[in-house]
Amino acid sequence: MERTVVDPVVVRLHPDEWELFRALRERALSDAPHAFGSTLQRERGLSEEQWRSRLARGPLFVARLGEAAIGMAGGVPGVEPLGAELVSMWVEPAWRGAGIGDRLVRAVLGWARDDGCREARLWVSDGNVPAERLYARHGFVPTGERQPVRPDDPTRMEHAMTVRLR
Repeated sequence: MERTVVDPVVVRLHPDEWELFRALRERALSDAPHAFGSTLQRERGLSEEQWRSRLARGPLFVARLGEAAIGMAGGVPGVEPLGAELVSMWVEPAWRGAGIGDRLVRAVLGWARDDGCREARLWVSDGNVPAERLYARHGFVPTGERQPVRPDDPTRMEHAMTVRLR
């Protein structure tokens, strides 16, 4: 059963908000370790400077309901000529199906358009049908490219999806 769509505030984190990013990333990795190219252990070993650097490289958008941070999605600029990549997408399990993911995808795609990108791409774990449906609603289509989610486990695969922005 899907929840009623809610209207969170979506904000871009500043490098000084690295602790919130770290907390969300740890929640995401605890909830869905199979969906990310990193591990909780690796992320817990990152320094404050590394977290700040990640936020300075590209935007990380956070969905908030009141004081609660309930989801995130990031953008990586310059992935291909005139392209960007949507990364670190995650929504708190209790809020999935309530429109939070749509808001976050729109934020990343809006940033990419404003940054002059012509397309955006992402990688989604094989079998993650809800995520594929979310991305398809925003025009993403499979490219046929596949790769392991993490190099240390070639049995878990992901595939690329892309969308034209202009």
